[in-house]
Amino acid sequence: MSKAIHPSLKHPIQRGTYGFNGGTLRCLCDSDPVEIRIGAQVSFNHACGCTKCWKPDGALFAVVGVVPRDKVSVAARSEKLKVVDDSALIQRHACKVCGTHMYGRIENSSHAFYGLDFIHTELSNESGWDGPGFAAFVSSIIESGTSPSEMDAIRDSLREKGLEPYDCLSPALMDLLATHAAKAKGTYSEA
Repeated sequence: MSKAIHPSLKHPIQRGTYGFNGGTLRCLCDSDPVEIRIGAQVSFNHACGCTKCWKPDGALFAVVGVVPRDKVSVAARSEKLKVVDDSALIQRHACKVCGTHMYGRIENSSHAFYGLDFIHTELSNESGWDGPGFAAFVSSIIESGTSPSEMDAIRDSLREKGLEPYDCLSPALMDLLATHAAKAKGTYSEA
């Protein structure tokens, strides 16, 4: 592998601290960083290989999870934020200076993940965040330049770290999406 999976995955994955209620994310600017206050523990944290997520230099994957939208607030330097791609489902708010994605928000109120914001806990100095629990969109790293011949080794490396690799989202998240779609269609059954 010519690139690392992700810098935070060089060490054993940490599980969240009981009672942890968030922290502050800071962009990578040397001075006057954007600060985002998160008032909750992250959920569904995962390594993501999609081509839209922000990845640190030299990383194959992002590490991203979700928190309730009402637990995310810009604490400092909102003027430095811009939406990366207005046409994307997830409106990723990034620092105009360093390019770091600070949070992603779904504005479509009919989407299953509406009300959840996507964050990168590595941007926080606080300890207690829940580490990633799976890897998503693994095959997508081929679109970013990874050779298909490296994929078996990458999947093995993810599994060694305790991250089951999926080429979509985890089964639990896919079930949430399918349940939302079934409710919208009127085909949902509790049985």
